[in-house]
Amino acid sequence: MEEADIVVIGAGSGGSAVAGRLSEGGKFTVAVLEAGGRNTGIKTIMPGMMPFQSAKTNWAFETVPQPGLNGRRGYQPRGRGLGGSSAINAMLYIRGNPADYDEWRDLGCAGWGWDEVLPVFRRAEHNVRGADDWHGEDGPLWVSDQHDAHPGSRAFIAAGAALQIPENPDFNGARQDGLGLYQVTQRRGERWTAARAYLDPARRRPNVSILCDAMVERILFEGDRAWGVAYRRGGQSREIRARRAVVLAAGAFQTPQMLMLSGIGPGAHLREMGVPVRVARDAVGAGLQDHIDYTAAFETAGSFFLGKSPAGTLKSLGSIAKWLVTRRGAMTSPYAEAGGFLRTALAGDRPDVQLHFLIAIVDDHGRADVKGHGYSCHACVLRPESRGTVRLQSRDPMVAPLIDPQFLSAPRDMDVLKAGVRAMYRILETPPLADYKGRDRYPIDLADDVALERLIRARADTVYHPVGTARMGSDAEAVCDPRLRVRGVEGLYVADASVMPRLVGGNTNAPSIMIGERCADFLREGLK
Repeated sequence: MEEADIVVIGAGSGGSAVAGRLSEGGKFTVAVLEAGGRNTGIKTIMPGMMPFQSAKTNWAFETVPQPGLNGRRGYQPRGRGLGGSSAINAMLYIRGNPADYDEWRDLGCAGWGWDEVLPVFRRAEHNVRGADDWHGEDGPLWVSDQHDAHPGSRAFIAAGAALQIPENPDFNGARQDGLGLYQVTQRRGERWTAARAYLDPARRRPNVSILCDAMVERILFEGDRAWGVAYRRGGQSREIRARRAVVLAAGAFQTPQMLMLSGIGPGAHLREMGVPVRVARDAVGAGLQDHIDYTAAFETAGSFFLGKSPAGTLKSLGSIAKWLVTRRGAMTSPYAEAGGFLRTALAGDRPDVQLHFLIAIVDDHGRADVKGHGYSCHACVLRPESRGTVRLQSRDPMVAPLIDPQFLSAPRDMDVLKAGVRAMYRILETPPLADYKGRDRYPIDLADDVALERLIRARADTVYHPVGTARMGSDAEAVCDPRLRVRGVEGLYVADASVMPRLVGGNTNAPSIMIGERCADFLREGLK
């Protein structure tokens, strides 16, 4: 029987943070179970490689058919291996809007207001700009400026300025509105995953064990207390005892899947699937929220932007060689180099649309084989009202859960997305960006409301920020309490984006790391 004081399921953004922090000081023994591999290869470390399409690093889930997307199945990539989605994402360091966290607090999540979470963000951060009221410089998570941003990204920012949209040098500072270059989770030109930040230092400590290629099957209980985890590794069934606690950090899809496989979830659904009900909790797998997104794509002549052509291949080879020697150049690009936050006429006190400008044509999440060169731009709805579900498809944990975001089921989401697409096109059609004479791959008359909605339903999809499927709160229906303890059992915590009661207005990697940091705090305080 293997055993540890604390067993962490999942080594993604939240799991890496909680495991790394709990291992400090040597008070607890910590075991981390990760279904994927170590993610230490060059394709992970070199930012420009973007290991998005590899089955080794991406679960590559799909949704059930979406009525709001003309019956299409959406694509739901999720990171696999150490670092989780931080090993395959665009590395953008965005926390969301301060008011997002005050909203969490007001929804019953005491201790999660902006004043309480800002110190945790600062503690986690090693920002190359140094420390100030908004940022930290001593944390394990490196946050860097882009030193080799493409001129096209700067043209995007300048086009916004021509429309009186201010440049914002820090989306995590005093204001969120405006356009600018994103800061990225890189260290000296290398991708800096949550695992590199938190687990690399931890693996040198004698109280830490990290087991990769370990597929968790269920959480084990004695009465109402979680005492361990059943998993498969190397074709063998194994169990590991958790003397003090189990922390579930498998992400917004697999955390509710694991809770349900362990008997915690909607009672009727569990009985239908033949799973004995331990705790009937309808909120498990409910409340799924995600940023619905539309991508415009433009083709350009020549090879100034990135793309597929003989000239593009030669440039890429040169960029790879430069990175190998200097850790500088085009291969440090996150591709989504620039972007920003806008308020449409429908916005309240916070921006309601986020833009991501890419220096290449990205169609169908990069899965479409697009020849030639060009650029793309995303517009997403920051505060969607649509709510979806995650349900079991099988009792086999290797079988993907049924993911149903119910995209665009709330009419307001379509209204905001149309407004965001129109605002995005105003920037794309303004010099100096328009001087590149990009040809729209999906031309549209923006004044034709019916045609625009038809195009959105034909092409929109996620921008990879699912949350909310094991929400925290002070009400009896919440899956977790505000200290991230799963209600109805003892010794079980959740530490990932599934606990968010509302989707933040921005990318979700940094908030997930913050949640992992806080879970470690709660465990240290509760296990004295």
